[in-house]
Formats: sequence, C-alpha cells, structure tokens
Amino acid sequence: MKNSSNGTAQRLASVDALRGLAVAAMLLVNNPGDWDQVWWPLEHAAWHGCTPTDLIFPFFLFIVGVSLSLALGPRLDRGTPAAPLLPGLLKRALRIVVLGLVLHLLAWWLMHKPEFRLLGVLQRIGLCFAVTSAVTLGLRARSQWLLIAGLAAGYWALLIGAGLPPEPLSKLGNVASRVDAALLGRWAYEFAPATGIGHDPEGLLSTLGALLSALLGLRAGEALRAGASRSLLLGGLLALALAWGWSHWLPFNKQLWTPSFALWTSGWAALALALAHQLIDRWHWPAIGRSFGVNAIAAYAGAWMCTVFLEGFGWMRPLYASAFGWLGPLIGPLGQSHAFALAFVTVWALIVRLLDKRGIYFKV
Repeated sequence: MKNSSNGTAQRLASVDALRGLAVAAMLLVNNPGDWDQVWWPLEHAAWHGCTPTDLIFPFFLFIVGVSLSLALGPRLDRGTPAAPLLPGLLKRALRIVVLGLVLHLLAWWLMHKPEFRLLGVLQRIGLCFAVTSAVTLGLRARSQWLLIAGLAAGYWALLIGAGLPPEPLSKLGNVASRVDAALLGRWAYEFAPATGIGHDPEGLLSTLGALLSALLGLRAGEALRAGASRSLLLGGLLALALAWGWSHWLPFNKQLWTPSFALWTSGWAALALALAHQLIDRWHWPAIGRSFGVNAIAAYAGAWMCTVFLEGFGWMRPLYASAFGWLGPLIGPLGQSHAFALAFVTVWALIVRLLDKRGIYFKV
C-alpha cells in the first residue's frame, strides 16, 4: 500500500477509467445473487461464440499492454537501459501470480472445494504481464509486430493441427485441454479422474492467445503515446474486419482464446480506448470507473475475498434472502439476482472511491 498523488505525467485518466470499468464488470458478472438467474449478456459463451461478458477479461489484458507502453515507453525514449528494468517487472508479475494462488487457496479452504485450482485470472495476468514487459523492453516496433503475427499463426496451426479429428476445436478434442489434463491433472478447473479428461479456461497453452491481447494492447499504447488516435480507430476497425473473416475458419472461443477471438476483442478494446481518450483526456468528460482503475488488483482481490468469506461461512444465502427476497415479487427472480450484483459492485465502488479520495493505492 502507498499514499501518493493521483498520477504521473504519463498517466492517462482514460486508461485508468477503462481498466476500472473492466474490473467493475468482472465484479458484476461474478456475483449474481442466484447463478440460475443470469441474463444471457452477463454469461460467457458455452463454447464457441462471444457474448458481451467475454469481452471483459480481454479488455483488461489489452489495457495491461497499453499501460506497459505508457509506463516504459517514455523511460526507454530517454535512454534508460532496458536490462535493469526487467527484474523489477518480473518480480511484480510473480507477486500477481502468488496473489492469485493465495486467493485460490483461500477459496479451497473456506469453501471446501474438492481440489485446489492452480491457474486462474490473476495467474494469467501475471504471466502476460511478464512476457509483455520483456517484449516491451527487448523488441522494437517491427519485431513486436512480427512476434504478434507469428504467435497468431503458430497458435492457430497448433490448435488445428494438434487437435483430435474430426473436431480439433471441440472441448474434448482440442490440444489446449489435453495439455491442461496432462500437466495440471486434478489441479485444473475441470478434471475427470476416471477418464483423465481435463480443461481449464485459464490453462497453460491458451495463455498464448491471451498474450496476443496484451501485445496488441502494447501496440495500441504506442499509437496513443504518439497521438495517433486516428490510427487507433482505424486499427480497431481493421482488427474487427479481419477477425470476423477469420472466424469462418477459426471460431471465436474465449476458453481456448483463439487468435480470432484475441483479434476480435482487441478491435473492440481499441475502439473503446480511442473513444475514452477523446472523451476523457481531450474533452475532459468525467473519468467514470477511474477509482476502480487505480486500485484494480486490490478491488478484484478484495471482492474475491468478500465472496469467499460470505460463501465459506454460510452467510451468502441468508443475506440474499433477507436483503433482496422482497424484490422477487416486484421484479422477478432475474431482476432480484442482478439487483444483488449491482449492490455488490456499488459497495466496492464506494470503497475504492474512498481509498482514492484519501490517496491510498494498493500495489502488488
């Protein structure tokens, strides 16, 4: 934790706002009052496809790349040597991974889960942060673009070529799930000991696709630093067009994080960034979501622990029934469920707003 001013010369309120809105959206979709009562836009696609909820995590990883560009680009431009910067960045990535493991350990212990889950959202963020940091420091723009193209093509070839025919992208036949089963076993999100079949939506091999989102964010951050908002807008539109065409051969799939999915979601993220930059940084509209953005990991981790404690000690159902049960006859079970989710986000919005006002920022 540290007390500090609200930013630095390279900090853009639009980026903090987008990061914060992504975190708030994570809290919203992760905390319905009743998991049997969820409106379809607030659910992930069952397998192939892309719902609004499927945009949230890719947006956050895209902003990880943008933020690294804004943080490291000016230092590199001033001639700061890259090598001494890398150890600190890798240590931060490791702390993010360790925090994710601690949160999963807490959930396993308090919620009496049958198995500990090794990977997860924060673990994936940490891995992508580490690799994108190294790319930012070690590769110039042209090499970064070549890496992005090579990674997209290579991961595509791996998914299609190493999957089991006749459906190499099915849940049972895809290579990413088979890697998860082989390497993670019972520590995967899903694992059937009798068959040896496993799957993890934040698995090891599919992190290659997630890395694409962060690297595309890195390039978007460079466009933002250069003041090339038009390039950011056109790049977003081009990404959407290319992704849409590509999806006819390689479907959008968040759990596999297919390259077409990475490109599709990055296109939307680039358009959102261009819009936010225009409205917030240039026209000085309110930076809605900024308080979440400057305490992003703390808000995510705090909300996770809040949910785990409520569930683990058996308080969640009584709280939901007593505080929100009266809404059921008025707005139906679906509305009641989402009223709880909105209330949950509102409570955390007040918490991060208070922290922001007092200049308190939790960093990992």
